[in-house]
Amino acid sequence: MTKIKSFVFSPFSENTYVLYDDTLEAVIIDPGCLSQAEKLELKDFIVENKLNVKALLLTHAHLDHVFGAAFIKRTFNVNIYLHDLDLPILADVENRCKTWGIPGYEPVEADKSLNEGEIFRFGKTELEVIHVPGHAPGHVAFICRNSSFIIGGDCLFHRSVGRTDFPFCSQEQLIHSIQTKFFTLPDEYTVYAGHMQPTTIGDEKKHNPFLK
Repeated sequence: MTKIKSFVFSPFSENTYVLYDDTLEAVIIDPGCLSQAEKLELKDFIVENKLNVKALLLTHAHLDHVFGAAFIKRTFNVNIYLHDLDLPILADVENRCKTWGIPGYEPVEADKSLNEGEIFRFGKTELEVIHVPGHAPGHVAFICRNSSFIIGGDCLFHRSVGRTDFPFCSQEQLIHSIQTKFFTLPDEYTVYAGHMQPTTIGDEKKHNPFLK
């Protein structure tokens, strides 16, 4: 069974996830830790639980999901995985932080690509990579079929969906991604999103006003 530890970081209330299993191998997904205290909170959890971090996975490269990427890469000596279509967005994060007056961001580059249909393995866990553009051109999500959940980033939220008023976003693509990728999963699958509380596929099919 894959375990999930979530943290809510930064003024953007972004959800950062640590996934691990009984082998104690782990991955970190979307490190939104911005302050030193947030970075230490994440590090302390990993150290105290004796986790062996194997990789840093990014659903996409918007600034609130990558604030702590350089810290994680340096601290745990791991590669950063990101879809190639989001590389320009990652490269522009420093400029956006300056524009918005957000201090403390340390620029970083991705090391490896994530692509549709790949299986990322660590410990006894397998994560299936799906490409779900709309909120960002290179947005991906991670399906864990053995444990019936999806780490969905900023696509599908509890009774909501990701924003599409940023550059390179597309409302049409986002809805298509949700309907053809998320909604093909069984209703009981839990959706761990980039913001807000977890939800389920079945609940969103029934009650999400943006997807009627």
